[in-house]
Amino acid sequence: MTKRYAALLRGINVGGKKKVPMPELRSLLAELGHRDIATYLQSGNAVFSSAAGDERTLAAGIEEAVEQTFGFRVDTLVRGGAYLWAVADACPFPAHTLQGRQLHVTFLSERLPPERLASVDAAALLPEEFRLGDRAMYLYTPEGLGRSKLAELLGRPSLFKGVVATSRNWNTVVKLVEMTRD
Repeated sequence: MTKRYAALLRGINVGGKKKVPMPELRSLLAELGHRDIATYLQSGNAVFSSAAGDERTLAAGIEEAVEQTFGFRVDTLVRGGAYLWAVADACPFPAHTLQGRQLHVTFLSERLPPERLASVDAAALLPEEFRLGDRAMYLYTPEGLGRSKLAELLGRPSLFKGVVATSRNWNTVVKLVEMTRD
């Protein structure tokens, strides 16, 4: 059975580093046997159909192909359309009342143990907030991620040690849900 997936490549095309042109990424995905390929923006969002593999296997194949093609490793998460819809549906913040830059989802390679975040003084960060979901962390940053003390704090490597994390703003999350609809 063919399913729709989104590939979330971490940290490409940022500040002129790890350049992966989207036409070349689409070609690479086609060479891997995926179909109905589309990319969104230049920041590492690709959608495709595939009958093969689970999310981890698909991600590993993309990571290997990117490394062979471009000469550098890029952590990649692959998520099915149903999962993306569930993440959007489970948003604990009033997404319909917020600007896309105020709400982000950090997708995680696995569930983050809540005890890793026990040292985060959430009250000191208000009005910024975060909530954990299913292999996702929702971030509410009223002034945007670039000015966020929460994002700075969550950027500490010890919090995500051993877990791949890549963030997308809410507008991108909604677009990926639309693009992966079966």
